[in-house]
Amino acid sequence: MYAVILAGGGGTRLWPLSRRARPKPFLPLLGEQSLFQLTLARIAPLMPPEDVHVVADQRHLPLVTQQAPQLIGRKLIGEPFGRNTAAAVALAALVIERPATDVMVVLPADHWIADEAGFRNALMVAARAAEDGSLVTLGIAPQGPETGYGYIVGTSDDDAGNSGRRVARFVEKPDREGATELLASPGGAWWNAGIFVWRRDALLASLERHAPAILGGIRRGLDNGQSLTTIYESLPDISIDRALMEPASLQGEVKVVPADVGWSDLGSWNALHGELAKRQAAQAGVVAIGAAQDLDSRDILVHSSGGRLVVTVGLADTIVVDTPDVVLVCAADRAQDVRAIVDRLTQAKETDYL
Repeated sequence: MYAVILAGGGGTRLWPLSRRARPKPFLPLLGEQSLFQLTLARIAPLMPPEDVHVVADQRHLPLVTQQAPQLIGRKLIGEPFGRNTAAAVALAALVIERPATDVMVVLPADHWIADEAGFRNALMVAARAAEDGSLVTLGIAPQGPETGYGYIVGTSDDDAGNSGRRVARFVEKPDREGATELLASPGGAWWNAGIFVWRRDALLASLERHAPAILGGIRRGLDNGQSLTTIYESLPDISIDRALMEPASLQGEVKVVPADVGWSDLGSWNALHGELAKRQAAQAGVVAIGAAQDLDSRDILVHSSGGRLVVTVGLADTIVVDTPDVVLVCAADRAQDVRAIVDRLTQAKETDYL
């Protein structure tokens, strides 16, 4: 078994803390270690450092080696720029030399998992389920009809035991009514965490069937000695979920292993607030990181790293983030819209704030 950790993504919904120079995976959001370092520590009991590989933007490879000096040389794969997860996974499958039947575990670098032992056990179950050539994904036990996550829908005539359950289809971020309907599916439904387990040969064969433009583009480019920049320029920008898992599930090639392990993608300030509030047993839901003082507020997050004292009085359901050059004040129910501000700054070429 070997791991491929995907350390890409901009974490734009956690702006202004997450920036291009140091995006979300490399930030210490839940303590002294970064999310990337926590991911490495989580899988360390399963495999030694020589079986761990990282795919990241080449600009961030210095961050990878700084935070994980045990990973050197060919363990690191630098992308010239992001082309989404399908390209990253296909590149890793081609350039990491492993026996055909070795099991590859694909993990995002920036998620939080409370039950680490339970998570490792789920990975071992998934590895066994992948032995027959199936593509396997972990399905996170849903805590309600969340609209910010994709869903994995199981078949009603299968057993979710040690062999996993066959997946009927994937559904991308439904509305609340759709999410509620999915949770009532007779075959079960789980949140899609983007955690995958498969044999290397099964992955390559499935990519050949369902995503030949991606696999073929990378393979031909490498065989012809092209630079990764040239190769990536010709590749479609698409996730591994859409490129591979969705069509493969319709052909009965995908299994899901349910996992109730305290997972969060920490994908927004709201999600981070919720996790920090649980960890700190926050009174009235008031969470303060850094230099902050509050009076009579409830359900707020104050993240202060700008060198100033941040004072809040009588606020409710609010996010306040203070950095040296940007202050964000956001209604908690609009936390997902922070990404739109990043898009606006990008279009305006306000790169100093990105």
